[in-house]
Amino acid sequence: MLNRNDLYQLDLSNASFTKACGGPCSEGCVTLARIGDDAWALGDSKRPDVEPLRFSTEELSVAGIDPTRFGLAL
Repeated sequence: MLNRNDLYQLDLSNASFTKACGGPCSEGCVTLARIGDDAWALGDSKRPDVEPLRFSTEELSVAGIDPTRFGLAL
């Protein structure tokens, strides 16, 4: 598993963010992108000035977030 410092070294310039809200959200405020092997970025489309947070696949799983639910491959 990557450590936190490694996750924040990954480049987001080519990341493709997908809406990842869990309900009938028309604004799609939560966004998720795969940024590497076992690495994800979680952003907020309402706050584009804030850098997305970075998580490992294990951390997302512990938080109950399944990227496949939003069309993203593991």
